[in-house]
Amino acid sequence: MKLFFLHSAIAFFAAYLLTHQEPPLLPYSAFSAAFVFLVIFWSLWLTTWLYNKSYFRKMPKALTFSAYFMKEFFAANLKIAYDILTPQYHMRPSVIALPLSVKTDFEITLLACMITLTPGTLSIDVSDDHKVLYIHALYTKGSDMNELKMYIKNGFERRILELTR
Repeated sequence: MKLFFLHSAIAFFAAYLLTHQEPPLLPYSAFSAAFVFLVIFWSLWLTTWLYNKSYFRKMPKALTFSAYFMKEFFAANLKIAYDILTPQYHMRPSVIALPLSVKTDFEITLLACMITLTPGTLSIDVSDDHKVLYIHALYTKGSDMNELKMYIKNGFERRILELTR
Protein backbone atom coordinates (compact mmCIF):
# COMPACT_ATOMS: atom_id res chain seq x y z
CA MET A 1 0.00 0.00 0.00
CA LYS A 2 2.89 2.35 0.69
CA LEU A 3 4.10 1.85 -2.85
CA PHE A 4 0.63 2.59 -4.21
CA PHE A 5 0.52 5.90 -2.32
CA LEU A 6 4.06 6.73 -3.45
CA HIS A 7 3.16 6.04 -7.09
CA SER A 8 -0.01 8.10 -6.72
CA ALA A 9 1.93 11.04 -5.26
CA ILE A 10 4.59 10.89 -7.99
CA ALA A 11 1.96 10.68 -10.73
CA PHE A 12 -0.06 13.55 -9.22
CA PHE A 13 3.02 15.76 -8.90
CA ALA A 14 4.17 14.96 -12.44
CA ALA A 15 0.70 15.60 -13.85
CA TYR A 16 0.60 18.93 -12.04
CA LEU A 17 4.00 19.93 -13.43
CA LEU A 18 3.15 18.88 -16.98
CA THR A 19 -0.16 20.73 -17.06
CA HIS A 20 0.97 23.93 -15.30
CA GLN A 21 3.97 25.07 -17.36
CA GLU A 22 4.56 28.19 -19.38
CA PRO A 23 4.09 27.57 -22.28
CA PRO A 24 1.89 24.58 -21.49
CA LEU A 25 2.86 21.25 -23.00
CA LEU A 26 -0.78 20.19 -22.86
CA PRO A 27 -3.91 22.31 -22.70
CA TYR A 28 -5.02 22.38 -19.09
CA SER A 29 -8.28 20.60 -18.42
CA ALA A 30 -9.48 17.96 -16.00
CA PHE A 31 -9.31 15.41 -18.80
CA SER A 32 -5.69 16.15 -19.73
CA ALA A 33 -4.59 16.18 -16.08
CA ALA A 34 -6.36 12.87 -15.43
CA PHE A 35 -4.91 11.39 -18.61
CA VAL A 36 -1.35 12.39 -17.68
CA PHE A 37 -1.85 11.07 -14.16
CA LEU A 38 -3.12 7.72 -15.44
CA VAL A 39 -0.33 7.34 -18.00
CA ILE A 40 2.37 8.05 -15.43
CA PHE A 41 0.72 5.91 -12.76
CA TRP A 42 0.24 3.04 -15.22
CA SER A 43 3.89 3.18 -16.31
CA LEU A 44 5.05 3.20 -12.68
CA TRP A 45 2.73 0.30 -11.96
CA LEU A 46 4.07 -1.73 -14.88
CA THR A 47 7.69 -1.28 -13.80
CA THR A 48 6.86 -2.55 -10.32
CA TRP A 49 6.93 -6.20 -11.44
CA LEU A 50 10.72 -5.91 -11.57
CA TYR A 51 11.06 -5.45 -7.82
CA ASN A 52 7.76 -6.08 -6.04
CA LYS A 53 5.56 -8.97 -7.16
CA SER A 54 3.00 -8.67 -4.32
CA TYR A 55 1.95 -5.27 -5.67
CA PHE A 56 0.32 -6.95 -8.65
CA ARG A 57 -1.53 -9.41 -6.41
CA LYS A 58 -2.80 -6.69 -4.07
CA MET A 59 -3.87 -4.08 -6.60
CA PRO A 60 -6.85 -6.12 -7.93
CA LYS A 61 -7.79 -6.96 -4.33
CA ALA A 62 -7.70 -3.26 -3.43
CA LEU A 63 -9.97 -2.48 -6.37
CA THR A 64 -12.43 -5.24 -5.44
CA PHE A 65 -12.36 -4.06 -1.82
CA SER A 66 -13.20 -0.52 -2.97
CA ALA A 67 -15.98 -1.81 -5.21
CA TYR A 68 -17.38 -3.94 -2.38
CA PHE A 69 -17.37 -0.96 -0.03
CA MET A 70 -19.14 1.23 -2.58
CA LYS A 71 -21.78 -1.47 -3.11
CA GLU A 72 -22.35 -1.76 0.64
CA PHE A 73 -22.38 2.01 1.02
CA PHE A 74 -25.06 2.51 -1.63
CA ALA A 75 -27.15 -0.45 -0.42
CA ALA A 76 -27.11 0.88 3.15
CA ASN A 77 -28.05 4.36 1.93
CA LEU A 78 -31.00 2.94 0.00
CA LYS A 79 -32.11 0.95 3.04
CA ILE A 80 -32.04 4.02 5.27
CA ALA A 81 -33.74 6.18 2.62
CA TYR A 82 -36.49 3.57 2.27
CA ASP A 83 -36.95 3.51 6.05
CA ILE A 84 -37.18 7.30 6.18
CA LEU A 85 -39.65 7.58 3.31
CA THR A 86 -42.02 4.82 4.41
CA PRO A 87 -44.44 5.31 7.30
CA GLN A 88 -43.41 2.11 9.08
CA TYR A 89 -40.43 2.05 11.42
CA HIS A 90 -38.09 -0.82 10.45
CA MET A 91 -35.12 0.02 12.66
CA ARG A 92 -34.17 -2.39 15.44
CA PRO A 93 -31.06 -0.81 16.97
CA SER A 94 -28.71 -2.91 19.05
CA VAL A 95 -25.08 -3.16 20.10
CA ILE A 96 -23.20 -6.29 19.09
CA ALA A 97 -19.77 -7.63 20.03
CA LEU A 98 -17.88 -8.76 16.94
CA PRO A 99 -14.96 -11.14 17.61
CA LEU A 100 -12.04 -10.01 15.46
CA SER A 101 -9.83 -12.01 13.15
CA VAL A 102 -7.82 -8.93 12.21
CA LYS A 103 -4.83 -8.42 14.49
CA THR A 104 -2.83 -5.29 13.68
CA ASP A 105 -3.86 -1.77 14.61
CA PHE A 106 -4.06 -0.83 10.94
CA GLU A 107 -6.42 -3.70 10.13
CA ILE A 108 -8.63 -2.97 13.14
CA THR A 109 -8.74 0.74 12.28
CA LEU A 110 -9.57 0.02 8.64
CA LEU A 111 -12.38 -2.35 9.63
CA ALA A 112 -13.77 0.13 12.17
CA CYS A 113 -13.67 2.94 9.59
CA MET A 114 -15.42 0.86 6.92
CA ILE A 115 -18.13 -0.12 9.40
CA THR A 116 -18.56 3.47 10.56
CA LEU A 117 -18.67 4.85 7.02
CA THR A 118 -21.44 2.43 6.08
CA PRO A 119 -24.77 4.03 7.00
CA GLY A 120 -26.69 2.17 9.69
CA THR A 121 -23.62 0.89 11.54
CA LEU A 122 -21.18 2.57 13.87
CA SER A 123 -18.01 1.25 15.49
CA ILE A 124 -18.16 2.10 19.17
CA ASP A 125 -15.08 0.63 20.82
CA VAL A 126 -12.40 -2.05 20.68
CA SER A 127 -11.76 -4.22 23.71
CA ASP A 128 -8.49 -3.76 25.60
CA ASP A 129 -7.10 -7.04 24.26
CA HIS A 130 -8.05 -6.06 20.65
CA LYS A 131 -10.12 -9.19 20.16
CA VAL A 132 -13.64 -7.70 20.12
CA LEU A 133 -15.11 -4.74 18.24
CA TYR A 134 -18.33 -3.27 19.58
CA ILE A 135 -20.72 -2.11 16.88
CA HIS A 136 -24.02 -0.22 17.01
CA ALA A 137 -26.30 -1.42 14.22
CA LEU A 138 -29.69 0.01 13.31
CA TYR A 139 -31.16 -3.05 11.61
CA THR A 140 -30.88 -6.15 13.78
CA LYS A 141 -33.38 -8.46 15.33
CA GLY A 142 -32.73 -11.07 17.98
CA SER A 143 -31.87 -13.80 15.50
CA ASP A 144 -30.13 -11.45 13.06
CA MET A 145 -27.20 -10.62 15.35
CA ASN A 146 -25.24 -13.73 14.39
CA GLU A 147 -26.19 -13.17 10.77
CA LEU A 148 -24.88 -9.59 10.94
CA LYS A 149 -21.64 -10.78 12.57
CA MET A 150 -21.10 -13.34 9.82
CA TYR A 151 -21.99 -10.75 7.17
CA ILE A 152 -19.28 -8.38 8.48
CA LYS A 153 -16.74 -11.17 8.97
CA ASN A 154 -17.30 -12.64 5.49
CA GLY A 155 -17.52 -9.20 3.89
CA PHE A 156 -15.31 -6.44 5.22
CA GLU A 157 -13.05 -8.45 7.52
CA ARG A 158 -12.24 -11.17 4.99
CA ARG A 159 -11.42 -8.61 2.30
CA ILE A 160 -9.23 -6.60 4.68
CA LEU A 161 -7.30 -9.76 5.59
CA GLU A 162 -6.84 -10.59 1.89
CA LEU A 163 -5.59 -7.08 1.23
CA THR A 164 -3.19 -6.71 4.14
CA ARG A 165 -1.67 -10.18 4.35
